[in-house]
Amino acid sequence: MDVLIVGAGAVGRWFAGLLDGPVAFADADRETAVAAAGEFETGSVASLSADDSYDVVVIAVPMRVAETVIREQAPRANRAVVDLTGSMVEPLAAMAAVAEERERMSLHPLFAPEHAPGRVAKSVGAGGPVVDELSRALVEAGNTVVPVEPAVHDDAMRTVQGQVHAAILAFGLASEPVPDELATPVYEDLQALRERVTSGTPGVYADIQETFDGVEALQAAVDRLAEADRAEFEELYRDAR
Repeated sequence: MDVLIVGAGAVGRWFAGLLDGPVAFADADRETAVAAAGEFETGSVASLSADDSYDVVVIAVPMRVAETVIREQAPRANRAVVDLTGSMVEPLAAMAAVAEERERMSLHPLFAPEHAPGRVAKSVGAGGPVVDELSRALVEAGNTVVPVEPAVHDDAMRTVQGQVHAAILAFGLASEPVPDELATPVYEDLQALRERVTSGTPGVYADIQETFDGVEALQAAVDRLAEADRAEFEELYRDAR
């Protein structure tokens, strides 16, 4: 089974590591594709503008361009199209529109590739032997596959990613340095989360906010706290449990 991975970044490379057969990388930055291909014995570089086909086409691009890339590249698949972009409803709809006769699956690793293995959300638009084989590969690599409806996934990500990231970044922006000996356990936990989130790629987190806006809900919560009197604050404290 030969595979084309469109998007040769960390997520695309992580997925390639699950595969046994030949894998080709295509990327808007050809040097990135060349570097990715060099990491795999059966790796090669493909062109985004070519019309050659593959058994499987995997889309591993930023969420903001997912639908466009799916519509351009999914028709190159002979058997299956897989989306790794991080949202599910719109990518699955785009795959169905241009690859109706192929197997279709959306996967979302709920971790950064450097923290693999972990939980992988999975929604199947059209199943079959390729989807089954790729799902087994995920499990064999130590991941836990979590079946989910696309809308349920995207709604959950508004909290799990959008609001959580916004809260952690807001803490990082608002906090001031303190002596280590005065740090509390809660402060240390938040600092560890800040360090983990801010060690990533800014553009990825910007895409998450654009797709799963968490700032608006966070701002509303902060406003409620800021405007509360003592009794209202205590009630909000209890509500937050």
